[in-house]
Amino acid sequence: MYEYIMIRYGDLILKGKNQHIFRHNINNQIAHKMYGLNVEIEFQHDLVFIKLNGVEADEVINRLNFISGLSSYSKTLKCDYDLDKIAEKAIKLLKHEITKKTTFKVETKRADKSINLKSFEISNLVSKKVLREVENLIVDVKKPEKTLNIEARNEGTYIFTDRIPGMGGFPTSTGGRAMLLISGGIDSPVAGYLTMNTGLEIDCVHFESSPLTPIESVQKVIDLVTVLSKYAPSSKIKLHLVPFREIHEKILAETPETYIITIMRRMMYRIADSLAKKNNCKAIVSGDSIGQVASQTLESLITVQAVVSSLVIRPLATFDKNEIIKIAKKIKTYQISNRPFSDCCTVYVPKRPVIKPTVERAETFEKAFEYEKYLKTAIKNTKTIEINERKPLNIINQGFSVEEIFK
Repeated sequence: MYEYIMIRYGDLILKGKNQHIFRHNINNQIAHKMYGLNVEIEFQHDLVFIKLNGVEADEVINRLNFISGLSSYSKTLKCDYDLDKIAEKAIKLLKHEITKKTTFKVETKRADKSINLKSFEISNLVSKKVLREVENLIVDVKKPEKTLNIEARNEGTYIFTDRIPGMGGFPTSTGGRAMLLISGGIDSPVAGYLTMNTGLEIDCVHFESSPLTPIESVQKVIDLVTVLSKYAPSSKIKLHLVPFREIHEKILAETPETYIITIMRRMMYRIADSLAKKNNCKAIVSGDSIGQVASQTLESLITVQAVVSSLVIRPLATFDKNEIIKIAKKIKTYQISNRPFSDCCTVYVPKRPVIKPTVERAETFEKAFEYEKYLKTAIKNTKTIEINERKPLNIINQGFSVEEIFK
């Protein structure tokens, strides 16, 4: 039915003279996502057109939904500027889309200024032709249920009805790189998704304690990163798997129960900071939501963050749980996060974690063991894998620990 997809850029107007850099980035991502489809891509200054060549429009749109920086898209028909041809295409489109009584109006955008008729005149003439041929249409210029859009451009005229929302935001990787702390929970994948939507490319770091925790908990993280990789440039994300078991056991043995989570998170941040600098990441991203749990009070966040020099970004800081779950369901990470396999952050949760820790107290407890050597060993033995949405990775049944699997 449809011949083209018309694609509109997002908030590039905010980028002034640097717009061409952002358009180039988005255009590359569009080309990448269309790989394997028999379509033709036409890049113009203000829009992108994808000629479908018989490919289903929804297949193309499903792929566009993973590209940040796109405002919206429309399924369109195209013809030369000729009122009879425009009306013919419009009638065909409306008969396909309308099956019941529907209010409508016609709106025309005349980008080709060589056309003699004004926009409202084109709309009036086409609407008269359409009303004679299409049943169930009722004119309502104020609040129509359906708007027939006519966009007359130099290279042709496009006819469409709906504007399908895109991801919005800015194209991923135009803002630099960040290191996402990812657990198997609901929050951190959502934080990663929102970070990419602001224009940042991400690496992911996961602290695993296999075989103290099941290998399925690592697989859960791999599957979450695979979902996130669909939004990444070239559909790839690096996942750094940090062996945390030795540090984890040392903290459990040497730290008062109330401070276990605080000290553990401080160790994680130190490692993440080191890995971020090694991998050219300018920031650390966390899924913290202020006040959601004991480790996310302001005092806890300040005490944990004190050990790093990198910028810490918390996209979910002011979100409530329902808002986070809504996004998790939208991006299809929610069900994966709900798999019943614990990681090192959840396997030993203290009954009474401290709500208002201090840096001074945390430093006192850390002096009880020489943590620096354990951090160096963990960083040295970190395993890095490239997650690619086109090459799913399954490590279950390959071993009981990440170390065993890599060997």
